[in-house]
Amino acid sequence: MQRSSPRGARRSNFLTCTRDDIAENDVMKLKTALPAVDGAKIADTIRRALTSAGLDTSSGPMLDVNDTIRRALSSAGMLNHDAAALKTPSATAGAKLRLVRSPLAVGEVASDSFCVDARALPGQFVNRSYSNAAGARTYKLYIPKTYSERRMPLIVMLHGCTQSPDDFAAGTRMNELADKHTFLVAYPAQSANANGSNCWNWFNVSDQARDRGEPSLIAGITREVASSYRVDEQRIFVAGLSAGAAMAVILGATYPELFAGVGAHSGLPYGAADDVPSAFAAMRGGSGPIFRRRGLRSRTSTPRVAPTRAPPTIVFHGDHDTTVHADNGSEIVAQAITLGRAQTGCLKQSVQRRVSANGRECTITIYRDSMMRPCIEQWVLHGAGHAWSGGCSNGSYIDERGPDASAEMVRFFLAQG
Repeated sequence: MQRSSPRGARRSNFLTCTRDDIAENDVMKLKTALPAVDGAKIADTIRRALTSAGLDTSSGPMLDVNDTIRRALSSAGMLNHDAAALKTPSATAGAKLRLVRSPLAVGEVASDSFCVDARALPGQFVNRSYSNAAGARTYKLYIPKTYSERRMPLIVMLHGCTQSPDDFAAGTRMNELADKHTFLVAYPAQSANANGSNCWNWFNVSDQARDRGEPSLIAGITREVASSYRVDEQRIFVAGLSAGAAMAVILGATYPELFAGVGAHSGLPYGAADDVPSAFAAMRGGSGPIFRRRGLRSRTSTPRVAPTRAPPTIVFHGDHDTTVHADNGSEIVAQAITLGRAQTGCLKQSVQRRVSANGRECTITIYRDSMMRPCIEQWVLHGAGHAWSGGCSNGSYIDERGPDASAEMVRFFLAQG
C-alpha cells in the first residue's frame, strides 16, 4: 500500500499578488473596508454561466476552469476549503486522513477525506443470497440513509481476489458515496468452492457467456435487488477491481441492456483468456490487441458470442502494475471504442494530463459520441501498482494516493442517466 504526504493548495494564476506583498495592517484595513462576499455563490454563478454558454467544464480545454476559479476564491479568503474541495488534513489529524482531489468532477462528487468505519455509517448493510441453475452466491446490499420513495441508481461492486464484500466496501468507500448521492450498492461475494482464492472466474469460457455461470448469477442478483427495491432500471452500473473488473467487463458485454455503465480498475478485456494458462499470459500482457487477434471467439468447443454494443466504460489502471499489465486497461478501452464506433459512428477524443492533489500524476483520455456525450474514459495512473486508487486503508489492495477512483466512477455513472 502506498501513502502520500499532504500537499497544500497551489496559488492561483488569477491572483497578481499575495498577502506577502501587502503589509499586515493594510490587509486588515481591506478586510474591514470591503463588504462580506459569498465566494460559493460567485463560483456557482460562474459555473452556471459557463454551462449556459455551452462550455463543458468537465472535459476538454475547460476541464479545470471551475476548479481554478474556486481555488482562486479560496486563496483570496472568499471561499472556505470545504467549498473549494481542497481539504488539507492537519499534522495532528492522523494517518487516516487524506487529500481528495477530483480533476474532472471539480469536487462535485468527491467524498469526505476521512476513512470511516463501515459500522458507523447511517445506512443499512444487509446480507442476502441468490441462487439459480448455475449455483448460489451470497451478497451484501448497502441501503443508504437517503433511501426514499423515488427510484435511485444501483451500483454492483465486484471484489478482487482474496477480498470480500466488507473488505471491498471499506477500501473503496462506495457506501459513503451512496449516502451522499443516494444510490444502492450491491456486493456479490465469490464462493470459496468456486475459486479457492475468491477470484471471479473471468478466464473460464463457461463464465463468459450470457445466462451461464457467474454472469447469470451476478445478473440475477442485480435483477433481484432491482425488483425488491426502488431502483431506476435505466441507471444500473457494474464496477470491479482486478478479477472483479474483468467480470464487470464481461457483464457489460453480455448484458448491455441491464448495465448502463462499466467501471474497470486494474482489469482485463472480454475474451482475454480461455483457461488458467492463458489467463496468466493475458495478465503478463500480450503482443497484440486481443480484440483483433481473437475476434472475441473462444478456442474451446463453447463459443463466446462477440458483443454488438458496449455500455459507457471508465477504466483505471496503474502503469506500474506488475499483477495485471497496463496493456489490459488499454485493451478494454480498445474494445469499447470499436463497439462505440459501430453504435454511434466517429468518437471524438481528447487527452488531458493532470496531477491530483494527492500527489499522483495521471493521464486522462475521454471519448465522446456524436452528441458530445462522454462514453469512454481512460485513466492511466503513473507510478501506480495493482491497487484501488484514492481508497481507504481500512481495505486491502488500496493506494491512498491518486485520484479518487470511487468518486470518479460515481460521477461518470450518474452523468449517464
